[in-house]
Amino acid sequence: MQFIIYILVYPFLWLISILPFRLLYAFSDVLFLLIFRVIGYRKKVVLSNLRLAFPEKEDKEIKAITKKFYHHLCDMMVEAIKSLTITEAEIKKRFTFTNVEILQDLEKNRRSVALMCGHYGSWEWIFVLQSYIKNKGYAVYKRIANKYFDKLIKRIRAKYNSELITTKETIPTLLKTKVHKTTFVCGFVSDQAAKPWKALHWAEFMGHRVPMHTGAEMLAKRLDLAVVFFRVKRLKRGYYETTFETITEHPKEFKNYEITNVFFKLVEQQIYEAPEYYLWTHKRWKDKDKSPKDYNKVKA
Repeated sequence: MQFIIYILVYPFLWLISILPFRLLYAFSDVLFLLIFRVIGYRKKVVLSNLRLAFPEKEDKEIKAITKKFYHHLCDMMVEAIKSLTITEAEIKKRFTFTNVEILQDLEKNRRSVALMCGHYGSWEWIFVLQSYIKNKGYAVYKRIANKYFDKLIKRIRAKYNSELITTKETIPTLLKTKVHKTTFVCGFVSDQAAKPWKALHWAEFMGHRVPMHTGAEMLAKRLDLAVVFFRVKRLKRGYYETTFETITEHPKEFKNYEITNVFFKLVEQQIYEAPEYYLWTHKRWKDKDKSPKDYNKVKA
């Protein structure tokens, strides 16, 4: 069944991917009408999240941000599809880096890097970074249920010397590179909701106490990785600018969870600057203002 779905859907995706950008974004506009106006995909979640994050904003402004967000979400979806056939030259023109020398200098000093970001702006084309550095690239991701689409995504990323690894594969894979004295850059999208009964750290994010993912920080300390945050700025439709910011080159000098807290503050800065580019469809605040003890009581 998975293969049948794949062979039925893939030709449609490929046809979309070869559209010139002008037609691609026209398709995105149609997709917006379908997802936002007709289906209303997770609209209640988006509105609820925005009202939690911005209690001071009037309903009119919240709805305006919501509309802009769905336009951006649809653009990201078609840009992801475009990755099937887009050329390296085209990506480099549309996804630029202001200070890639930060990673290049770390590479010269034989330092591996934990590259952290939030679900903000666009992260689909960050893999072109590998064209500017020699380090092996890894990205932690959640495996796609359909194994054929999963292989397709991995194949697209492999074009840029990047490899997708699951959470379970991360530690053994990175330890192996460390043993072989191979330097690498590993990307972590670390702002998603952690399972509250497993979370080691709770802190405030957009005004609410929530469980935090701390895996990137813990790996950075264990493997002595430089920790770098990258922020993506949307310049105009289909064009993004990425800036790197070193959090630390010496993670072991930080107390536990300090790096995680710095990371979330940087994500917050982006959101306050232009909230429409954050991924509001995630149920990020579903466990707000609780703690692991609350879940232990429920289980009992």
